Amino acid sequence: MKIHTNGIDLNVDVSGSGEAALLYLHYWGGSARTWRPVIDTLGDTLSGGWRHVAVDLRGWGDSARPDAGYGLADMARDVAGVIDALALARYVIVGHSMGGKLAQYVAAQQPAGLLGLVLVAPSPPLPLPLDDAQRNALTHAYDDADSIGAALDHVLSASPLPAALRHQVIDDSLRGAAAAKRAWPFGAMAEDIGARARDIGVPVTVVSGELDRVDPPELLLTHLLPCIPHAVLETVPGRGHLLPLEAPGAVAQAIRRFASDLPPA
Repeated sequence: MKIHTNGIDLNVDVSGSGEAALLYLHYWGGSARTWRPVIDTLGDTLSGGWRHVAVDLRGWGDSARPDAGYGLADMARDVAGVIDALALARYVIVGHSMGGKLAQYVAAQQPAGLLGLVLVAPSPPLPLPLDDAQRNALTHAYDDADSIGAALDHVLSASPLPAALRHQVIDDSLRGAAAAKRAWPFGAMAEDIGARARDIGVPVTVVSGELDRVDPPELLLTHLLPCIPHAVLETVPGRGHLLPLEAPGAVAQAIRRFASDLPPA
């Protein structure tokens, strides 16, 4: 379905039923369908029933591709619009990588109805000390199928993906708007939201891949946990950065455990 918010149309996949919702935000290069293996694995195993709401963030998937508006504040307004349009009264945000940093930004605003965060291989609130050359190299990671394949094999994943998922990753990355591909390395990725993250008051679980070469567990210990000291970090053995695709069962298990620990409505 399409939701018009913040001046653009966002594509949103909604499934399941229940009073509470899981709101999924994807990684830089992904789309709402990045979460399908996790959602399929969860099935009907969440007690009480939950809706699944997966968003194509601006510039990705089937959402609008504006030339600007890719800062965290802009994307947070997009997310708020989805929450309002779907009248989500009780929800958990599940954010992966870029979506994880966006989730932190949204949560720091202490929106009504937010129950907690599940951060999957999240980009931390404190930016990495990358120079312009390194950031510029990142902007070319998704130039064509060959560069995406190289990023997938040598950076993003620690284990081979099934052929269908590999094709999906390449297709999603190719479809991204040029402005979205450039804005993350030079914009939102470099934003320092450490002070803001300290305002997050809801429960937080962080799921990290042991072999993650983008946001490894040791980086999260220094660049995330000091800003969100009540967050709980768990590590998935032998897996890399693309946990929703590499280890959907482990991510689903973390979500299931997190949801079961939440207080009843």
